[in-house]
This record gives sequence, C-alpha cells and structure tokens, in this order.
Amino acid sequence: MKKILTLLLLSLTIASCASAKKMKKNEYKDWAIKIAQSEIKHNPELWRADFLKKPKWDYTQGLIAMSMLEVFEATKDSTYFKYVKAFSDFFIAEDGSILTYKLDTYNIDRINGGKFLFDMYRLTKEEKYLKAIRLLRSQLDTHPRMKSGVFWHKKIYPEQVWLDGLYMGAPFYAECIQELKENKENYNDVAKQFILADKYTIDTVTGLCYHAYDDAKAQAWANKENGHSPHFWGRSSGWYMMAMVDVLDFLPKNHIGRKQIIANLNRLSEALLKYQDKETKMWYQVTDLVNREGNYVESSCSSMYIYAMAKGARKGYLPKKFRKIAKEAFEGLTKNATQTNPDGTTSITKACGVAGLGGKPYRSGTFEYYISEPIRNDDPKVVGPFILAALELSK
Repeated sequence: MKKILTLLLLSLTIASCASAKKMKKNEYKDWAIKIAQSEIKHNPELWRADFLKKPKWDYTQGLIAMSMLEVFEATKDSTYFKYVKAFSDFFIAEDGSILTYKLDTYNIDRINGGKFLFDMYRLTKEEKYLKAIRLLRSQLDTHPRMKSGVFWHKKIYPEQVWLDGLYMGAPFYAECIQELKENKENYNDVAKQFILADKYTIDTVTGLCYHAYDDAKAQAWANKENGHSPHFWGRSSGWYMMAMVDVLDFLPKNHIGRKQIIANLNRLSEALLKYQDKETKMWYQVTDLVNREGNYVESSCSSMYIYAMAKGARKGYLPKKFRKIAKEAFEGLTKNATQTNPDGTTSITKACGVAGLGGKPYRSGTFEYYISEPIRNDDPKVVGPFILAALELSK
C-alpha cells in the first residue's frame, strides 16, 4: 500500500512539473511556422483568406500578408515571401493601381490592406508598391472626419469612430510620414486619432473602451447621452491595443502624444486583467460579462491582447509582468483553441467571424447580437494576430 501511495505521489509530481513547463523561445516560433504553413495549405491563393469566392482588396488579406512576411523575416524561408509576392502582383498593377480598390468609398479598412506593401517595397524595390502606398495614403487626405478631426470609420457610417478603425488607418498613416518623408506635423494628426478616440469611447468605471461612438447620437445602437455603443467587444479592444503598440514604432520619441497613448495602453491592459478567464487564460467575446450565459472565450481578441501585451512589455511601454501574462495566455490559447486536422494542418478555433454596428441588416450591438455571430476556425482575424503574437514571444 505504501509503495502504491509513493508511486501515486511521484506520478502527480511529474504531472505537475509537466503542466508547469514553460514554452521556450523556439517553441513560439514553431507555432508561428505551423500556423503559417497551415494557412498556405488552407488557402493556396492568399486572396481567398476570409473565405472569399472572388478577389477583394481588404484588411484581412493584408493582415495575413504582413504576418507571412514576418515569418519570412524570422525563418528566411522564401516560401512565405513567394506566397505574398504572388498575392501582391495579382492586385498591384505597374502604375500602382489596386484591383477592386475604390478610394471614393472611403472605407478605412481598405487602408490596412496596404501595410505590408512597405515591406514589399523594401524587399524588392519595385516602384509599383511605392505607388500603391501613395494611392492608399491619398485616401486619408479627403477621408471624411468628425468636427474634431477624427476619421469616420466609413463613409456609410457618418460621424462614427470605431475602435477597429484605429488599427486600420493610423499605423499606416504614421509609417507613411516616416517612409515618405512627410511633414512631421502630421504626427500630431496621428496622435489625435488615438487620444480623441479613447476619450470618446472610454468607460471610466471599468477602464475599458466601448466598441464605437456616434458623435451625432443618431444611431439606434448609440446611447443618446454619450454616444456609446452598448457593449465592450473583445476584438475591437484588440485592434485598438495592436494599433497603439504598432503606431509607437513610428511616432517620434519626443512627440507629446506618446505619453498619453502609453498611459491609455497601460490603463486598458490593466483593466483587461480583471476579465481574463482564470482557467483558459483567454478573454471573452463580450469582455466584461464573463458569467453571462452564451458568452465564450474568443481566440482573436485573445491573440491580439497577447501580441500587444508582449510587445508593449518588450518595448518598455508596459510593466514587465505583461510579458509573463502574455506567455501564459498564449499557452492557454494553444491548449484551448487549436486543433490538429486529419490532413496534418493545425486550425485555430473559437474565432468570431465578424461583428459590427448598423448597416443592412441592422446590427444592434446588443449582447445577444455579439454572441449570435458565427464562430469559425481559421478566421484571418485570428490567424494573423496569432502568428504575430507567437513571433513576438519568440524575441
């Protein structure tokens, strides 16, 4: 009996040690490679990402392209570069025009589709990529704005700022200022996008930001007193956090706006810790309603927070503890929201397909609306951030 108890205690100790084992740097990189290879197998043509049936220039494909070039940079394996090059050349003509892109629709999502073009130009020196960058940049010169100067999310969504839009437009804008040698006064415009969007969407009680704000308070989803949408949507905060850590790569070190952006990043990061799932270490589709029936841990927002927290801590914007938090969350994500498929590929599960406000059919922004949107495997809005998060943790 004593021998049996000893063996049982020994096995429990071994199991405990195994569960406590931390990933090594190369394991994070291996995860990035595994998901990138799987994505290429799932979508041999990059434009098909996001389950498309016909080509469309959009932010999701641009996000995948950018993440693939990061894998290329980390591995020097030309497979990833060739994958993106084929996509680039399919869409970008020699004169810099972009297939399916229409500037006058004033959709800020389309700007994000071109962030990877900076790397394509650096790698190839092909002028068509620089011309395409200038074309996308020109949209921001006439893109509709609120009276305060904040960009509308889209022409079809007047007087509205969505947290999503910060990621879609501002980092590209800031990189243009640096790479195209624009007037440095334009950095003030970039910083203003963040500072005012945070002011418009913040909830001072929780420290979180609402998904969107309607300056006209005309939308059915908008609070008639403060213009807020009804809830805190996980991925909108994810886009916002990634936008903050990425834009700081380009905002000058002595720019007055940096201090406020970093302060906002800290506030939101700390606020999110209160709503992290204790078991999986992931975060929820509707951030604060963790115990409400129907809510679920969602992989895209979790990947985005991991990336932003890990990068923020490495760059010194956030306390060092967030690097450890990001690592634990990544390990929880891989255990609870990935699966191996019969063909040997790996899928990321538990990703919200899409969520928005207004439009046709009308999206109300209620809790019931957010949890009713389809949940998909291998949505590009989780694949891209997952790869970026894994590579960030490998540094």
